[in-house]
Amino acid sequence: MGIRGLMSFVEEYSNEFFTDLKLRNTKLIIDGYSLFHRLCFNSNLELRYGGDYDSFADVVQKFFESLFACHICPYVVLDGGCDISDKKLTTLKDRAREKIQAAHSLSIGGGGNVCPLLIREVFIQVLIRLKVQFVQSFSEADRDIMTLANHWNCPVLSSDSDFCIFDLKSGFCSLNSFQWKNLNTIKDTQDYYIPARCFSLDAFCHYFNNMNKALLPLFAVLCGNDHVNLPIMETFISKVCLPLTSKGRRYHRVLGLLNWLSHFDGPNEALDNVLKYLPKKDRKHVKDLVCSSMEEYQQSQVALQDFFRCSAYIRPDTLNLGLPEWVLAALARGQLAPFISDASVLRRTFLQTQVENMQRPNAHRVSQPIRQVIYGLLLSASSHPEDTSQNTLPSQLLAFNEVERINTNIKLSVVYAKQLLKDDSDLSKLIELPLARRQMLLLEALKVTQAALEPIPTLLKLPVAVTCYWLQSTEAKAKLHHLQALLLGMLRAPLLAIVNSHGKEDPRVHGAKMLYEELQQVKVPMRPGTRLDLDTAHVFCQWQSCLQMGLYLNQLLSAPLPEPDLTRLYNGSLVHGLCQRLPASTSADSLLSMCPEAKQLYECLFSTTSSCAPAELFLPKAKSNSKSRRRKKKVASLQTTSDAKPWHDRSNRFGLLMVESLEEHVENSELE
Repeated sequence: MGIRGLMSFVEEYSNEFFTDLKLRNTKLIIDGYSLFHRLCFNSNLELRYGGDYDSFADVVQKFFESLFACHICPYVVLDGGCDISDKKLTTLKDRAREKIQAAHSLSIGGGGNVCPLLIREVFIQVLIRLKVQFVQSFSEADRDIMTLANHWNCPVLSSDSDFCIFDLKSGFCSLNSFQWKNLNTIKDTQDYYIPARCFSLDAFCHYFNNMNKALLPLFAVLCGNDHVNLPIMETFISKVCLPLTSKGRRYHRVLGLLNWLSHFDGPNEALDNVLKYLPKKDRKHVKDLVCSSMEEYQQSQVALQDFFRCSAYIRPDTLNLGLPEWVLAALARGQLAPFISDASVLRRTFLQTQVENMQRPNAHRVSQPIRQVIYGLLLSASSHPEDTSQNTLPSQLLAFNEVERINTNIKLSVVYAKQLLKDDSDLSKLIELPLARRQMLLLEALKVTQAALEPIPTLLKLPVAVTCYWLQSTEAKAKLHHLQALLLGMLRAPLLAIVNSHGKEDPRVHGAKMLYEELQQVKVPMRPGTRLDLDTAHVFCQWQSCLQMGLYLNQLLSAPLPEPDLTRLYNGSLVHGLCQRLPASTSADSLLSMCPEAKQLYECLFSTTSSCAPAELFLPKAKSNSKSRRRKKKVASLQTTSDAKPWHDRSNRFGLLMVESLEEHVENSELE
């Protein structure tokens, strides 16, 4: 949630409402959504190329290491899916449009903040690696955070203005003034603390004529939060003549409402006065809606402390949804994404915005068949007739809605679930299916065979399967150098494993280090105002969408393939840099010769993935099909044959990887 203008107001007058705090030796409840957005947007990370996930993971790790140094015990609470009542739908659509505009701005060299597609999954992986305790709420987490913080009598860390309304026993620390990079020591000790500022609700209410705290939820609704945005409220605002202050007009609405409300003893009296300004025919509806929205600031019925004690908790509002217990437990542990709860409960999903070519169809179109399998697996979570013996359902029962980008706006599209065999479509028993069957469901959806993945290292099987799917899609316009850039990027985690698992004197370590550093230097530096190569960006957005949905399907099937380490799997700056540098550089053999293990792995990855791709994807359209096939074979052999003679400038290591250079070489040799 959020209240328009409130956070900037309280922070501008922070001396009135905040107290200095030396945070140490305490539990701290962290609003996970606020934190990963803040770390993503305020750490000078590159956002245009689809995610520098390794850099983001490093920032997250440093943040929590600062907490550990101060003996602060963090408990992260993440938002879940959309509210079951769908009362925030209008706000969610507005935010989706805003993100599209920000992504469009980034794509043409402007500014903007858009989280890379897999940032949430990377954040969770870092939490798991650092053993930070976390829970995922079923829907919005604010009330659950407030209830837990009051149960443990510890502060909350967030940037959400709603925490200025909640009555928190130990207060709320704003991320804006949380100096986690600036550890200080207690005088004459070695004990560290983090300088922070804590919002005081008592000071806030005292400032406004000792206002009754119980009036603040009504203020939030009148001012305009994410749950209520009634145009008719503007009728009240225009008629009530809010008192002006000497502070100026910037915060006229916030200051005026607070000063006006401070004259009432409680919310009932104040609400009755609000309704007087509205037409009689609207009063009951408005009153019901306002009272319902004010309840969002009351104690939650969820006891998250039970989850942190025994990994389970009761969520009363999920009991009648028909979701199996294993699904609810996996959602709470973050083992299933909010996408799954939205699809199963609301039969509607929001497809996340990416920095892509806004003139082309949404990059998520490429992964729609994977989502259709996910929807098919989730069908039994919704009520429908049991006459499925012939595996046929009316079309309306197969329909799911997707909110997707169309040009620079949003559109609601109907997508039909894939009908699966009855034994595979019972969600309650999905977890009981044999591993082999679950793996087959996954690989069939990704259009790859188990035999094809046999030589691939375990942690790369899922990304390689996803890449095979991506290359086969008619939506994707992948070229050879796009594939090569992705595969070279995938080598970084294995290279680090070599470095960390062998002694310093081992020659393999030296080669692995050299190659890793070579790849790191290829990353495209940030240059404000530079336009993206939109076609390349779009292709990698399509691949990331396939990876995201492949991950979600794998999670829903209880991980028949191990989840890859996303932090070292994809780096947008690197793959874009490789695509820029490949035209004027050297062969894969020359680049990889410094590390034979990496060369062998690359050849394995390339052989598996390229065998799934139609030849025409790798060559310019103007070439004839027969010549294209011959040239593709020659290109592949040039790339993967270690004894190929060099015909390039060895001072530049990234040559023959570029498809046009390869084709030119093959064509010239044919002419000769």
